Amino acid sequence: MAVVPALLWTLPWIVPPIVAFIRALDSRSLDEISPEAPLDSPLVSVIVPARNERRNIERCLRSVLAARYPRLEVLMIDDRSDDGTADIARAIARDDGRLRVIVASELPIGWFGKQWACATGARAARGDLLLFTDADTWHAPDLLPRAVNALRARVADLLSVAGRQEMHGFWERVVQPQFFALLSIRYGGTEHVSRTKRAVDAIANGQFILVRRQAYDAMGGHERVRDRVAEDLAMAQEYVRSGRRIALLMAEHQLSTHMYASLRELIAGWRKNIYAGGRTAALGGPVGRALYPAFLLGIPIFGLVPVAVVVLAALGVLSGAWLLWSAVVVAFTLVAWMLVYRVMRESPAYALAYPLGLVVLLVIAGGAIRRGQRVEWKARSYVSR
Repeated sequence: MAVVPALLWTLPWIVPPIVAFIRALDSRSLDEISPEAPLDSPLVSVIVPARNERRNIERCLRSVLAARYPRLEVLMIDDRSDDGTADIARAIARDDGRLRVIVASELPIGWFGKQWACATGARAARGDLLLFTDADTWHAPDLLPRAVNALRARVADLLSVAGRQEMHGFWERVVQPQFFALLSIRYGGTEHVSRTKRAVDAIANGQFILVRRQAYDAMGGHERVRDRVAEDLAMAQEYVRSGRRIALLMAEHQLSTHMYASLRELIAGWRKNIYAGGRTAALGGPVGRALYPAFLLGIPIFGLVPVAVVVLAALGVLSGAWLLWSAVVVAFTLVAWMLVYRVMRESPAYALAYPLGLVVLLVIAGGAIRRGQRVEWKARSYVSR
């Protein structure tokens, strides 16, 4: 491999990250929205589905109840927990009458647990607006008023926000950014999602979805996505497909989420979503579904090739031109990952571990593809549509 062709061959590894960064810049933030609740504030029903969330539920509920919003009710839907989650919630409810704890009935055939809990909450809710939020989230006091104002300003039927991802351990810091980078590459900045007229390009963050009650009921609620493992993505796409407007905003200062606390949880959680959820929605159409396994496996392999080549070239197995090509690609990739970690407010030193993150991504993708549409989560087995 000659020097000039070697440098030209770096472009497939260098251009896509640059394009992804440029697309990600087309984003808007809740910081731009007023934190003051509107004078005619509608009643908001916050619905928190929870199954064995003892570790997270108190932080979540107390943060929601601390919202600077005048008309608020909170419904914690206990999805048959056996770890004391409901007891913690009931103790909080005794001190704050705005919180109700509801035990979901037995899971019907054909439903995923989260969707059934959300539907249970929606039936009991009294609000004109419904907020579905996960038990592992933390809400800033100004999150809800800003979100309600943004929903109105965008004249949207569904508003979702992307908050900060809390990463407390080594594996979280190495693996989590890989998946969020994939999502950014696929969907771009928030305005790409908010402006889309194509359902396949729509996405929402299930950690925070605010909807108008009228639109939610007209769309059939969570029953419409009852058997989708990535119900948030599916819901956003159904809204766009039906001609309804959605909006996505960044909320790094208003929402944070601690999704997984160990490598085992990371693997189980992402393996649940990455194939069964993405195959039917991420690329669209029969061709996209057919190509999706190659896409999932190809991304980490594509990223690992230059690392393998630089090692082989340094050992003298490959020529100097191969060393030049791979060294340029690896150096550029390191700089790109350092920027990612800086944006995520983590130490840029973790960029050095990006090959390890790619290996874990490859393992998770391979395991998810082998499972196909079969999903296991929190002691339940499902088949995703």
